[in-house]
Amino acid sequence: MKLPVGLGRQILLAMSAITVVAGLIVFFGTYLAYTVMIAFYPRLESDDGGLTLTDLAILGAAILVTLPIAVFVALRLARRILEPLETLALSARRIADGDLSARAEPGDRSLGETAELVDDFNTMAQRLQDMAADMALWNATIAHELRTPLTILKGRLQGMIDGVFEPDERSLRGLVLQVDSLARLVEDLRTVTLADSGHLDLHREDVNLAVVVAELAEFAGPDLAAAGFPVRLDLADVIVRVDATRIRQALLALVTNARRHGAGGAITISLGVSERTVLLGVADHGPGLTPELAARVFDPFVRGDRERSREVGGNGLGLSVVRAIVEAHGGNLRYRPAPGGGALFEIALTTSGSPDRVARRDAASPVRTV
Repeated sequence: MKLPVGLGRQILLAMSAITVVAGLIVFFGTYLAYTVMIAFYPRLESDDGGLTLTDLAILGAAILVTLPIAVFVALRLARRILEPLETLALSARRIADGDLSARAEPGDRSLGETAELVDDFNTMAQRLQDMAADMALWNATIAHELRTPLTILKGRLQGMIDGVFEPDERSLRGLVLQVDSLARLVEDLRTVTLADSGHLDLHREDVNLAVVVAELAEFAGPDLAAAGFPVRLDLADVIVRVDATRIRQALLALVTNARRHGAGGAITISLGVSERTVLLGVADHGPGLTPELAARVFDPFVRGDRERSREVGGNGLGLSVVRAIVEAHGGNLRYRPAPGGGALFEIALTTSGSPDRVARRDAASPVRTV
């Protein structure tokens, strides 16, 4: 019979050795116990004391009978242990060769630790496969998003070279807009990628968020009002340690999103504090989100109305950028229907400082329109 290799051989040899040693211990232990009993009770001693050939023959026969049983048990145990491990090793080699669909078979689940190891391996393999699929989809989507402005740029420039289009101010401004779209897409991708890898740099300082919001509303308010989206502010004085530039970027993205998908009417920006949580919200009067869209609205390249988003220059990364910035601050971004209808996106920033580090007025500032 050919011995198994590796772990199987070790189990077989160990079980055989244990059987032989156990037989010797039992046999000689019995003889030693009998000798001790004779020392205390001499009347138990027989005429033929000591080991005889018959005794040794019995010992040998017992070992010969039990040793095959031990070998059989060892082989069965080795097979039960090795089968899932062999499938695990085979699946690992297949994954190393690029086949991410490989999975290991747990085999006999009564071996709890081995079955758990196989389950954990399969979970890891599934996550690797999902990550690879997400990366492929991500790359394909990026290529698709880059193709449109690049195609327009190439066509316009080639047309100018061929004399089809005059390089007048209007044409050049259109080209600049396409370049701006590309630059915005690249910057959004950079922000999301840096945040996912944990390398998004933040320059934190104590900032009065009410001032930041008011400045942004003053800057963007006239254009929004002209488009039918007046900005209403409902702010409390809040001082928190954040990167003001990044928070301003996130807030502008939320306001832009409200303008793109809103149905007209005021965009309300609110700021308040609940215990140690700073809440910065942007609400519109649009149609809101369906439950299906709300579940994945913060994923990259997800759009509510794709045609409308393209008409106003959306690339599907705005809310992903906001989430990346907020999570880099240790907060979270959430959606819920606005009280008056529409969508409400709320940034929740948790401060770990003492109460005097978060300044707030007992009464919120009056609601005002910019």
